Amino acid sequence: MTSAYRADHVGSLKRSPQLIAAHQAHDKHELADDVLRAQEDREIEAAIRMQKDVGIDVLSDGELRRGGWTGDFVYAVDGFERGAPPVQLGWANRTLAQAPMAQIIAKPLKQRARFTKTEADFLKKHADRPWKITLPAASYLVSRGYKPGVTDKVYKSRAEALAAVAAILRSEIAALIEEGANYIQIDNPHYPDYLMESVQSQWRALGVDPKQALADDIAADNAAVKGLKRGSVTVAMHFCRGNGGSAHWHSEGSYEPIAEQCFGRLDYDRFLLEYDTERAGGFEPLRFVPKSKIAVLGLVSTKVGALETPDLIRRRVDEAAKFLPLEALALSPQCGFSSTLLGNDINPDQERAKLALVVDVARKVWGNA
Repeated sequence: MTSAYRADHVGSLKRSPQLIAAHQAHDKHELADDVLRAQEDREIEAAIRMQKDVGIDVLSDGELRRGGWTGDFVYAVDGFERGAPPVQLGWANRTLAQAPMAQIIAKPLKQRARFTKTEADFLKKHADRPWKITLPAASYLVSRGYKPGVTDKVYKSRAEALAAVAAILRSEIAALIEEGANYIQIDNPHYPDYLMESVQSQWRALGVDPKQALADDIAADNAAVKGLKRGSVTVAMHFCRGNGGSAHWHSEGSYEPIAEQCFGRLDYDRFLLEYDTERAGGFEPLRFVPKSKIAVLGLVSTKVGALETPDLIRRRVDEAAKFLPLEALALSPQCGFSSTLLGNDINPDQERAKLALVVDVARKVWGNA
């Protein structure tokens, strides 16, 4: 079994105002590539030092080279064009006009460049403990990118588009494993959104059966890791409920309706689950997690600066252990601190304190296991 990584985190960290400004200037072609890269390098080195200082079990580069959590996938793969997504998610505290645009699959997908190599090379050089790389799920990219009337002119079915995306991701993951990545995290499958009738009704209106779509998504996310040399590499999946800023989210409801299918069929070592608010329901669905896998409890919020108490987090871990043995659990914040360029309303001291809390409780519960 791969490492339990009891004190985990989802990956993204807050960017400094200086780095945000550098990204914005670079996007306007007002800042050279090498100047931006130097700024990123400095901030990533500082982020690595911070994570080491607090004692988190697996290091991230904070996704600081990215403009958003998805990274460079759609820029390294030809075939996408921006447009309105096929299904509108009900983002809390956003009007429809503020809803994010999507990358629609409009032509045959063809990878023309690696999209995580720079991140991996830097972490391999500067991390002296396990490190992770995050990637968007095939199911996310197709849920947001398969648009009837556009994509079906290129791929005859949603399943065929999923297979194309999964093959590209599998190639990237295989390269990361060869390069020494210790932990690969697949992010934001839209499984939690299948809980919501507002999403299901939109899919049905487009001629997509939500139950079949969920089965196809699980098959594609498995295909992205099928047959790889897993060895001691941890392969994880983060079930996101929307992290477009502190006030914004798009999914609510217990994991119960999808738990048996997702937890039972996904060929991943661990599941990072958002449990920071009542929107996620109770811990009962954890009974479907195979005891050979790890459920990472996202109990510490990255959306608010107020720090949870160790006693509260410990009590919630104990509640979860009623449904899945303690040795099959770990702890993390519920999501990243900065899924977007601007990130959540959290300052660096609060961010550090949240990660330190995760480490503190994890050590008290599991020791150094």
